[in-house]
Parts: sequence; structure tokens; C-alpha cells
Amino acid sequence: YASAGASYDTNIFGAPTDERGSLIYQVSPRFVFNVSATDQTLVSAAYQLSLDYFEDRPGKRLLDSHTVSASVRHTFSPRLEAELGDTYQVSRNPESLLPGLSTVLNTDQSYTSNQLSGRLAGNLTRRAGLTLKTRAASFAYDNPSLATELDRSEYLTGLAATYALLPEIQAIAEYRHQTIRYDSGAGTKDKDSDFILAGADYVVNARMALSGRIGAEYRRRKGAADETMPYAELAAKTDYARGSYLSFGYGFSVEEVSNLDVYTDMSVHRFFANVQHMLTPKLAATASASWEPSRLNGRRGVSPDRDETNTRAGVAVFYRVDTRWTISGTIDRDDVRSDDAGRMLKRTRAGLSIRAVF
Repeated sequence: YASAGASYDTNIFGAPTDERGSLIYQVSPRFVFNVSATDQTLVSAAYQLSLDYFEDRPGKRLLDSHTVSASVRHTFSPRLEAELGDTYQVSRNPESLLPGLSTVLNTDQSYTSNQLSGRLAGNLTRRAGLTLKTRAASFAYDNPSLATELDRSEYLTGLAATYALLPEIQAIAEYRHQTIRYDSGAGTKDKDSDFILAGADYVVNARMALSGRIGAEYRRRKGAADETMPYAELAAKTDYARGSYLSFGYGFSVEEVSNLDVYTDMSVHRFFANVQHMLTPKLAATASASWEPSRLNGRRGVSPDRDETNTRAGVAVFYRVDTRWTISGTIDRDDVRSDDAGRMLKRTRAGLSIRAVF
């Protein structure tokens, strides 16, 4: 694959004030390789290069980002299958900027990340099954101050039991354990969490599906109070026409923050919706929106809890010229409103691109 385009970003550093905008030109080739190594084994690999040139950016204007991924899927028997995958990323122009740390003195948010994931799924009976999942992720920032604050490793392991109550309804019980370890300041930033979840997946009909997980998280924080909190994942999707769908949902979770010297983490309510509509057989329009009212959990003696709301919205139009060529136009808006003035962020991105498949 190969894509090229131009876009305009009103806030390339994610600054709360004195935003700097720039026109950006991008070229991005992507190579994908799939092969059946055996009748039961599928091997996949991919590499993507992104070259971004900023017309109005202090310092380096040409930034290169790289993503390399590989996976192996193997079916041991009709009742047992496994998957192992790894993704390595070098991001010089992060799409998700860091509220609270994006100042004139800290304009380089480049980072390197790696995520190794595995899954082992087995059917115990015709109705019951077990799935073991594990994931290990690491983050390393180029900027020394960001590296001191945010370099970390995250580990997540989960075991899910499923039981088919009916052909269209599957009940699920799940346990997860999460470990977060920072490279520096471990005595005040490290965390461990245990999750107990229950839920179900319901295929209403050929066009509509519902999914839900609710439960609790027990979070143990180093240098801060432990806490038991609710956890939720609720989603629905309906295919209302050929190639057209609507999905929406709600989630509640506790996530890491960028300025850990002030806050331990943040509690996030996330409401989201996505829609894709085929205007013609060759022309599609998509839209997405999320509203995330949150609470920044302040460190005792350093900061009180603060409210923050992150609103994201985006629309895109895709025109498929033929089987090889696609033209697209996009516009996205990010708006972070926070009681912490240093975390305020407004950012709009709009662009046009063309993509080819070889």
C-alpha cells in the first residue's frame, strides 16, 4: 500500500496556550505479508513508514515514524487454537498528545513502544470454553524529562470463561490482573490491579449485536491510597444497510496520566459513537464522537482532585476510484477542558490523501 497527502494541524505540540499550527505533507508506504506456513499455521507481518514534513515547525521539520508487526496463529485442533503477536512502533509525530506536559520547553513527544500479546483459546465442551490472554507493553520517550516521568512497562493477564446459554447468547466471567512499573519514581507511581468481570455477548439478529462487561477493579497504588472502583464495557452495533453501520457504547476505567508528579491516575467515563454510511457504491462517509468526563485523582498533599472533560469528534469521506485507488478527506477536533489550566488543549486537524493498493 502507499498513501500521500496534506493536512493542517492547528496545535502540533498540544500546547494549552500559544498554539502553533502547521501545514503537513505526508508520504506513507505499507507492506503486508501473509502466508500459510502449514495447513494449521498462518504467519503475518507488516511494516509501515510515515514521513511527515512540517512547513512551520521549529527544529526538525522532517519526521520519520515506523511500525513493524508480526503474528503467528496456529490451530492445534478443532478445540484449541493459539496466537502470538508483537508490534514495535517508533512515533515521531504522535497523534495523541500529552496534556499537562506540552509546553514550549517540551515540544518533542516522540516515543518508542513495543507490545507483545498472546492468546490461547480452548473449547472444554460444545458450550463451555476458556481463553487465556496476556499482554506486555513498554514505552520509552526520547525527551529526557518525559522519559523520567513516563517510561514504563505494563503487563496484563486475563482468564475468561464462556458458556453458551443459547446459540445467540454467550455468558462470560473474567479475571484480569494488571501490573504497571515505572522506570523511575517507582515508590510513588507503580500500581497493581485485580479485575473481576461478568457479562454477555448477544447476537440479536443478523444485523445487530450487543456486548457488555461489568465488575470491579481493586487498585493498589504505591505512595497513594488503595481503592476499589467499578469497571464497565458496554457496546452495541447495528448494520442498518449494506456497508453501513452504527456502533455506540459506554465504558468506565482508571487510566494513567501524563503529569504523575501531581496526579496518581484518572477515572474516566467514556461515551462513544461511530457511524459509517455508504452514500453510493463508491462513496462512503464516516463520523465518530466521544465524550469523556473524568476525574484527575490528585496526590495527597500536592493537589486536590480535579475535573476534566475530553471531547473528540471526526468526520471522513472516502471515494473508491477503483479497486486500487481511494481518495479521502478528514477533519478531527480534540477539546480538553480541565480545572488544571496546564492540561487544556484545543486541536483541529484537516486533510486530504490518496491511497493505492499494489
